[in-house]
Amino acid sequence: MRVTFLLFPLGMFALAGPALAHDAASGWQYEQFCCNGNSHNGDCQMIPATTVRIIKGGYQVTLAPGDHRLATRAHIFRLPQDTTRHSPDGEYHLCLYPTEDTPRCFYAPDMGF
Repeated sequence: MRVTFLLFPLGMFALAGPALAHDAASGWQYEQFCCNGNSHNGDCQMIPATTVRIIKGGYQVTLAPGDHRLATRAHIFRLPQDTTRHSPDGEYHLCLYPTEDTPRCFYAPDMGF
């Protein structure tokens, strides 16, 4: 009886693990809504600043294969400022889910104007 009691809480932690969001390379954690997977196969990751252009009302992100682990072809996304999340490390991050055609969350540093 005691063994079963001790294993039950450990089993709960094992089941809860995959539901947690993964960490960005700089150590902060993506929001659980945005992130599926982990730092090796997850849909969130930092993208090059050169892929991002500030436009009226938000951002334009132009991805090429290799700019994001899920991008297999070129993409142009227009992302509104009011849905953009704050990036704690001052870098741009993009979460693509459920497919590479769908930007779920976009993290950006504060605009300097």
